[in-house]
Amino acid sequence: MIKSADNRAPRLTVRRCATVVSRTLLAATVVLPLGLPPALMSSTAAEAQVSRASQLPSIADLAEQVMESVVNISAQTTVETRNRTMPNVPGLGPDTPFGDLFEEFFNRRREGQPGQPPGQQGENQPRNNQRPPQQPEQRRGQSAGSGFVIDPSGIVITNNHVVGEANDVTVIFSDGRRLKAEVVGKDPKIDIAVLRVKSDTPLKAVKFGDSDKARIGDWVMAIGNPFGLGGSVSIGIVSAKNRRIESGPYDSYLQTDAAINRGNSGGPLFNMAGEVIGINTAILSPSGGSVGIGFSVPSALAVPVIGQLREFGETRRGWLGVRIQNVDDATAEALNLGRARGALVAGIDEKGPAKPAGLETGDVITQFDGKDVRESSDLPRIVAATPVGKEVDVRIMRKGKEETRKVVLGRLEDGERQQQAALGAQPGAPGAAPSVTTVLGMELTGMSDVVRRRFSLKDNARGVVVTKVDANSNAADKRLVAGDTILEVGQEPVSTPADVSRRVEQLKKDGRRAALLQVQNAAGDVRFVAVTIN
Repeated sequence: MIKSADNRAPRLTVRRCATVVSRTLLAATVVLPLGLPPALMSSTAAEAQVSRASQLPSIADLAEQVMESVVNISAQTTVETRNRTMPNVPGLGPDTPFGDLFEEFFNRRREGQPGQPPGQQGENQPRNNQRPPQQPEQRRGQSAGSGFVIDPSGIVITNNHVVGEANDVTVIFSDGRRLKAEVVGKDPKIDIAVLRVKSDTPLKAVKFGDSDKARIGDWVMAIGNPFGLGGSVSIGIVSAKNRRIESGPYDSYLQTDAAINRGNSGGPLFNMAGEVIGINTAILSPSGGSVGIGFSVPSALAVPVIGQLREFGETRRGWLGVRIQNVDDATAEALNLGRARGALVAGIDEKGPAKPAGLETGDVITQFDGKDVRESSDLPRIVAATPVGKEVDVRIMRKGKEETRKVVLGRLEDGERQQQAALGAQPGAPGAAPSVTTVLGMELTGMSDVVRRRFSLKDNARGVVVTKVDANSNAADKRLVAGDTILEVGQEPVSTPADVSRRVEQLKKDGRRAALLQVQNAAGDVRFVAVTIN
């Protein structure tokens, strides 16, 4: 089972490996070796085992070389809350939605205590029904993680989730020194935070290596602060690369079987040259402890972001201004791509860079700035790593033909601040009598005011409305439902059920096995769906 320190799912969850500081002593667990002890083995077998052990390479020199650069992170959050005067009633705590209401009720009840007539002020009670000013309470939360020094002047790297919203961050070094840290910048998208400390002497720093050069099976070493046990070393291999764990838009983790536990978050993953090729951030675990599946942010993804945070205090990622989805085999066949590849453009931001460059919904982006886009998840990482303002070549497939468009990238953070424009609309004729047609296991009707009200569609909704879906159809398998509207069939706009029927018949004559539908739901979200043509 995968678990997360912040969010627990009933089955599989990702557990961030920061830990909450506790004074509880961890119980020791005795683990018996799988092999027999030498005393119970034949002398020949015992000698062979000792010989093999002596041939294993030691990492003692490597650990000693980099240990001083690895630090522990203590992050404390202090939040002021009002001093409540409510009784201790289960379910009526001060932080419940009705806390203020119940507090007012109980305070008024106290004003009319026995022996004090209603409306009469007591000696110690303020006049004019004013309550005495409440003294703020302070609630403290503390977490611990790991980090490492990358610049002798005092630059320290850790995870964003280790620091969180802490207002007091302390970096603890291997020699016991404790230095207050300033948060230079944070990026929750790849879970990175950059800290700065002031030291009287230069700090020992480590360098980043190239995670792209790491191979599955290469030896790696993790150092960190698991369960508060600082300076813990573990070793393993790179188990996998480009691993996606659904934690953000730029998932591409290194997977390792080196022991990583709570408190290892933000610590370095070293190659055998002593270079940092990953930043440990999460584990897969049924219990919270290491089971040999840990995840690290690769240095190739982290280094550009760290540079931006150091220079600007914030990220400055490239922005294309498109909404994309993956291309499966059915969609690839419907688009005549030959094989599943690229990122299918499902929407265009009206204020984004892609619009003036001529990109359109239904285009498949196969290459960006000279880099191949094998699947849709590749594109956000490539675009984000490209400098803002750079003019790049974007290779697309449009209606079976390859084209190249030039796009000047915007800044993602600016795009996120903009409100996405609504899709263009062509309202249907008010009161028009809709015709009903059955195509691909769906009953379709034209757009009208009656239909808009029936399915709670927007006033500017356009296209052909799905009124019913056969439960045994491929359309049902693709999760098409009543109230969806079909905007395009085979990358051609449709406005009536007859248009849909005619276009599907043409695709069938052309030998296509699936019809690519551009579909919009009642909320306005657009997606592409490849429905099998029977």
